[in-house]
Parts: sequence; C-alpha cells; structure tokens
Amino acid sequence: MNIELQVIGAALRSIADEMGAVLVRSAFSANIKERRDCSTALFDPRGRMIAQAEHIPVHLGAMPDAVAAVRRQDPAPDDVFVLNDPFSGGTHLPDITLVTRTRVGFAVTRAHHADVGAKEPGSLPADSRRLDEEGIVIPPTRLDERVLDALAARMRNPAERRGDLRAQLAAHHLAERRLDELCERRGQEPVERAMDELHDYSERRVRAAVARLPDGRFEATDFLEGTDGTELELRVAVTVDGDELELDFAGTTAQHAGNLNCPLAVTRSACYFVVRCLTDPDVPASGGAFAPVRVTAPEGSLVNARPPAAVAAGNVETSSRIVDVVFAAFGLGIPVPAQGQGTMNNLTLGNDRFTYYETVGGGQGACPDADGPSGVHVAMSNTLSTPAEALELGYPLRVERHQLRLGSGGRGEHRGGDGVVRELRVLEPCRLSLVGERRLHAPHGAKGGEPGQPGRDLLNGNELPGKVTRSLVAGDLVRVETPGGGGFGFGPVPKGQ
Repeated sequence: MNIELQVIGAALRSIADEMGAVLVRSAFSANIKERRDCSTALFDPRGRMIAQAEHIPVHLGAMPDAVAAVRRQDPAPDDVFVLNDPFSGGTHLPDITLVTRTRVGFAVTRAHHADVGAKEPGSLPADSRRLDEEGIVIPPTRLDERVLDALAARMRNPAERRGDLRAQLAAHHLAERRLDELCERRGQEPVERAMDELHDYSERRVRAAVARLPDGRFEATDFLEGTDGTELELRVAVTVDGDELELDFAGTTAQHAGNLNCPLAVTRSACYFVVRCLTDPDVPASGGAFAPVRVTAPEGSLVNARPPAAVAAGNVETSSRIVDVVFAAFGLGIPVPAQGQGTMNNLTLGNDRFTYYETVGGGQGACPDADGPSGVHVAMSNTLSTPAEALELGYPLRVERHQLRLGSGGRGEHRGGDGVVRELRVLEPCRLSLVGERRLHAPHGAKGGEPGQPGRDLLNGNELPGKVTRSLVAGDLVRVETPGGGGFGFGPVPKGQ
C-alpha cells in the first residue's frame, strides 16, 4: 500500500469514527448515549462498504442491504433516506437506519431506538407473531422535517425519538462536511481510487487467510428455545474451497409463528462476524473482507424469513446462535473457543411515559490458551452497560444489584467466563418483556471442558420463562442471571474452582 492510500484510508476510517462520536454525544436516549447501541459507516458510489466504526456487528454486516435498497430509489445528492423494514434492508424495527447520498458515495447510521410504536413499550415483545405488532414499518423513505415529526408522533416518548433521529442527522451532516474537505485536500478522483483499493486490499488479505484453512465440508447443528417449549433447529454446512467459503443453512427449521425469525441480511452479518474472527481480525473493515464468503439459506426458513414474519428476537437472539453454530462447524477443522453465553438477555421496561431497553453481558467461552472473559457483551452485541447513575436519574427504576455471577463459567484447563447478576426494581407500574436464550441448554465446553451454567430470569424470586411479557407493579424486582461460558480442555482445575 502506498503512502497516499494509507493517508486516505485513515481519513475515511476517522470520519466513520467521528460520525459515531457525534451520534453518541448528541443522542437523547440512554440506549444510544450510554449503551452505544448504534453503528456508522461509509460506502462508495457502487454501494460497497469502505470504512466502518467498530460498533455493533449485527448492524454493520447488514448495512449493505440498506444501501442497496436506497440506491434503488435513485437518491439525489444530499438526499437522506430513513428505513427500518427488515425485508428492505433493515434488521428489526427498533434499528432505524439513515442513508445519505454524499459527494463520493453514501454515509450510513443505524441506531436502536428505545421505542418504535409496537404493541408493547420498548418494541421488543416476547410474544409477537407478525411484523406489524413490533412497531412502525418504514420502507426506504426520503426524510425531511415533516416525515421526521410524523414518525416520532407514532412512537412512545416522541420528544426522545425526535432527538435521537436528529442525532443521527447530525452525524450525517458531519460526514458530508468531512468528505467534502477530504476531496478538496486530496482530489475526488484519488479518493474514489483509494476506496477501490481499500476494498480490494481487504479482499486480498481475507482470501489469503481463507486459503490457509483446511479445505473440506464441516457441518454443525444447534437449537433455539421456542416460546412454547419447542426446539428450533439451526443447521449449517461450511465448505472451505481454496480461498473461498460457502455457508449453507439448508435443513434449518422453517420460519415459525413467533419472532425468532431473521432476514437473510442478519444471517450474513453473523456469518461475516465469525469469518472475520477466524481469518484476519485486524484487516481494515470493508465490504471487501466478505467478498470471498457466500451465504445461502432456504427462503421461508428461520434464517431467511419472508414477510410478514415477526423478527424482533431474530436480530438479537437468532443472530447470536447462528454465531454459535457456525463456530461449531469451523471447530471441526480448526481450534475455536468454547461456547459463550449465546444470548443478549434482552430486558425491556416501559409504559406510556417511559421506555427503557438494555442487553446484559455474560460469560465468554474459554480459548485453547486462555480463560474466557467475564461479564462481556459477546458475539453480535458490542454494547456497554447503562451506568446505574444514568439509569436511576433518567427512569423510574433502581439498580439493586449488578455483579458477576461467580462460578457460572465452565471448568477446564481454561475456565469459561462468568455471567452477570442484574437486579432492577421498578418504581411505577409498567410492562416487562424479557427475551433470552440459553435458559434450557447450557453453553458447551470444548475438548473436555465443562459447560457454563444456563441463564435464569426471576420476578420477585419466582422463576420466569426465558421469553415473557407481563405487567409489573411498583416495587416489583426483576432479576436476570446470565449464562457463563464453557470451559476448554481437560487439564488440572485450579484450587477453589
């Protein structure tokens, strides 16, 4: 790579990072300004991702579909489009995406909004069966002040929704200004040539890394926990052929009546995450890194759902378990970590006055050469935890407990990370929705390591199902115990374990 290319590439990545900083610092909701449940990226005129901030994996891998959907609308320069339709470039409805046509391509932000007008506060109901029960569905639409106000008016806490959307717009205004400045300094043609080379450079590096993997076909199966006690099967066959990969989900359960379905864009995101972890984690993040990867899934299946399927939990839970099953398949050919918590432990509380959403970290699986980290947001989530001070200041909630769930990681030569205990007391009547996995099936250990402990959810000390929506009264105490990661290897177990 020449010096000019390095300079332009660093400038593009810094623009994506600065977009993220503007969005976080301008946002109104704790979900964005504290948990940082948002992502930013830059695309070239052909709709290829060129630079991204290191934000949420499930957002970033699915963004190209959103840009493709906007490009079909023939956007004019400086046009801003808004969308959240999972079947037109979105992931699930709370993730609202803005796409702006810039001088040299597109700027994109995606942020998880605390409510989008669903039948339940927080727009992540545990029992939705159709997409329209999960909130307002926004196809690619030109965004102006009238449209922004109309959308916010259909959601709970419209002032907060309006503020978060304007924070996204602020990030787009910043991107346009910075890209104009870059083109003035370096010239538009050199910037566009650099975009091409950055995309190709990432592809070359990942192809070289894939070529070092053993050729073959590796198959794995895993299960999701349905709301009615049924198991929903995920199947994948990973084929390594030279410098190319194919991941085929044939045999996966058909889309179901609940909301664990996900569009193909989310499935791709999960697959891309695993491939990046196992090939070249330090490669400059661009769409070129995923060019050697082909993902296929039967239409109408759990991992390639068709409308009007409900998808609220597919984006958060099914994506996490796709990561697990793809890692398991690769593990038949190369060393991979033991399973992590495999869930985001989604917790939503709210009424007509407030809505609050968080995910809760857990244990990661142990590696062949190290213990797993404890209390982290793993796999498809990369968010932070809302600080107790910010939560209690902004919402009628009190944090009673937030600590590691000591001993929940699986034992082995290297121990799995511990989960988390999170207790919230509600101070006024509201609705609760919990959506989690790994409540019935523990994360597996590897190479003889023990499994981690499965997760638990309790209300006032009484066990709850892993997926539930119900009413709460003032004083109720919600407790979430997240899964621990699996252990790795036989080996001696340290004292005290």
